[in-house]
Parts: sequence; C-alpha cells; structure tokens
Amino acid sequence: MIVIKRKPLEEILSYIEEHDKILVLGCQECPYGCATSGGDAVKRLAEEIKNKMRDLGKSIEILEKTLIRLCELRYVKGINDLIKEVKAVVTLSCGVGVNLIADIYSEIEVYPGMNTLFLGAELREGICIEKCRACGDCIVGYTAGLCPITRCPKNMLNGPCGGSKNGVCEVRKGLPCVWYQIIKRLKKRGKLEKLMEIWEAKDWRSLYGEGIRELREGLRVGNKN
Repeated sequence: MIVIKRKPLEEILSYIEEHDKILVLGCQECPYGCATSGGDAVKRLAEEIKNKMRDLGKSIEILEKTLIRLCELRYVKGINDLIKEVKAVVTLSCGVGVNLIADIYSEIEVYPGMNTLFLGAELREGICIEKCRACGDCIVGYTAGLCPITRCPKNMLNGPCGGSKNGVCEVRKGLPCVWYQIIKRLKKRGKLEKLMEIWEAKDWRSLYGEGIRELREGLRVGNKN
C-alpha cells in the first residue's frame, strides 16, 4: 500500500491563504489508512482550515469531495463542475493524485495536503513498515524475499558491510541487518550457495533515469494510440 502522512496545517494554510474558495479533495481507496485521506479526513481538514482562517480574521469557502481514487482519470473527471467553482484544490492523496489533478486542471492551483512516504505493509492497526522502493527490478527472488534496497540504509547489494555487528545495522541503532537476515534465511533453506552467484550490475535507470516512466499493458479495442 502507499503510505502517506498529512502535511502540517501551517504548510497547507501557506498554500491557500490568498484564496477565498477552495476544494478539499480526498482519495478513498488507495493510500494507507483511509482515515488519513477519505471523507472523514476531508471534513476534518476543512474544519481546521475554517477555524484557523477565522482566528486570523479571514473567511474562506470550502467545498468537500472524496473520489474512489485520484490516480485514475475515469474518477477524476467527476469533479469537472466543482473545479469551475473554486480557485484552488488541496488533495488528500499520494503524489500521484496531486500530479494528475494538476495536469488535468492546469488552469487552477493544486496543492498537496499529504506527504507520500513509502510502499509498506500494515503489521497491525496504525503500524506500517516500509517494504518496497518500487525500483522496477525486483531482486528478492535471490535474497529470500528480503529487499536489501529497502532495508539496508547503504543499499548494499553484495552482502553486509563491515560495520554490522551481531546482526545489527551500524547506521541505525536497533535495525536488524538485512544481509544477516538474508544469509540466515538462505542457510536455513540450504540455499546459501545462491549468494555465490555473480549478479549483473543493477540497472538503476528503471528507478531514477530517463524522466517519467510509462507502462502500457495493452491497447483498448478501437484505441489508435
């Protein structure tokens, strides 16, 4: 899941203080914890903005809307009429949502209400841990299901560094060394020899290079593009 966290109210206010009518737009399904981005979060932020603006002696009109997903054009098109009524939009979504809204409605100002943190797994309610960097070239098939790119602060791909001690990372106190875990898991499975294989140098272009990435899984019937 995409893990997000709301920006401080002060930062959001700095975006919209010059506007007298805005739309707070939530994303219902995708980000971790709908309480951070769904309908309740939209109402909560709208109230906080109104109260703060009132304290500052200013008035602002706020429209509220929550879509199923802000990253899909078919849902985003549903706010065409609302967009015509406002001067700015604050999105409670991941960075994909705010970018798509800003691209489609380039005539108005679109601001992020959230910070996108990482791709993670929910261990229990309210506790989420990073598991993936979306590097575009997954290697956990070689590393017993453990991602060294995500879990190692140094992104070591050829084994543990010289600083780990007793299975603990030297960079972050208390963090288990992922390479210690990888070796232990492979050894238990009788597959430690996998680490003796020579890997090709990782192609980081799938993560960092050549501008925005695109995936086309297939063309719709009648699509000429």
